[in-house]
Amino acid sequence: MTDEKAPERDPEAVSKFVESFAAQLVEAGLQRMPARVFAALLSSDTGSLTSGELSEQLKISPAAVSGAVRYLAQVHMVSREREPGSRRERYRVHGGQWYEALTNREAVIKRWEHALREGVDSLGAETPAGRRLAETLAFFEFVDGEVAAMMERWRVRREELFGAS
Repeated sequence: MTDEKAPERDPEAVSKFVESFAAQLVEAGLQRMPARVFAALLSSDTGSLTSGELSEQLKISPAAVSGAVRYLAQVHMVSREREPGSRRERYRVHGGQWYEALTNREAVIKRWEHALREGVDSLGAETPAGRRLAETLAFFEFVDGEVAAMMERWRVRREELFGAS
């Protein structure tokens, strides 16, 4: 009987990927520390790490991990889990994290639409500012519809590629 072990990974190559992908996330607008923590979780075989493991891998303080995880949990990119029989928490990235992150953005877009609609009403649709707000509102209404349709197409495509989850 043979035990199949996960293949050994080059820690330097993993670190290089984490920093490279984190840099891409930062360029897209994510804060640096949450980007690094997210990239580390995403690249771990289990998809979960403890604060200590993240601190050690990224060479950062537990406080930095805590702040990053708090932010990532708020935007639904990671979740916290208690280790059974322990007070330690594990932080997990899920396979559907991009789907969840985009789905949660829909609620933000709806709030923006509501605020923009009120702005158009308050400023007057025929004023230059009102027209600008109306165009912005129309853009977000368009994006909202496109994201919903795209997410449905992704659900079908994901099932084709990876099976039902």
